[in-house]
Amino acid sequence: MQLVCEKYSEKMDSEGACCQHPLEYCKFRTSCMIHFIGQEKGRQERQDKAEGQGEKMINLRFDKGDGLLPAIAQDYSSGQVLMLAYINEEAWQKTLETGKAHYWSRSRNKLWLKGESSNHLQLIKEILVDCDEDTVVFRVEQLGGAACHKGYPSCFFRTVSGDEFMKNQQPVFDPQEVYNK
Repeated sequence: MQLVCEKYSEKMDSEGACCQHPLEYCKFRTSCMIHFIGQEKGRQERQDKAEGQGEKMINLRFDKGDGLLPAIAQDYSSGQVLMLAYINEEAWQKTLETGKAHYWSRSRNKLWLKGESSNHLQLIKEILVDCDEDTVVFRVEQLGGAACHKGYPSCFFRTVSGDEFMKNQQPVFDPQEVYNK
């Protein structure tokens, strides 16, 4: 099967496909099938190698945060910070397995698929891990236009102005309607 890079119109076979532009700079990489297939093939090879050696593929330092690590959700296209939540090992594994952001709800003390109530899911496009392996950034496609349970696109919808908060966004939905409260 022949694949074509949408940006550079390069053609190549799907076997071992990966176009030549740097992944970190190619803004087309989420839609470019060459990148997608190349990444999937490479990921499977790394996973097979890790499993063959009896190792976990990716280890984070959950021991440093009493089992919880901060996870920052950032809009993949705009770069806007959407929210901060926490993950435990179970949330991390579910996120990796499903490609949808899972978190640990500290208030409900349970695993939480972002958007399970509102249908405003977060689809993982990229995951960044800090140098200490104890914080992650989920770069996501935010479905439904709102990450905040109060109806705003971002949980950071207020700016400090003098001695008060000023709203810097308009709500996308009414939480009373979405959560039937």
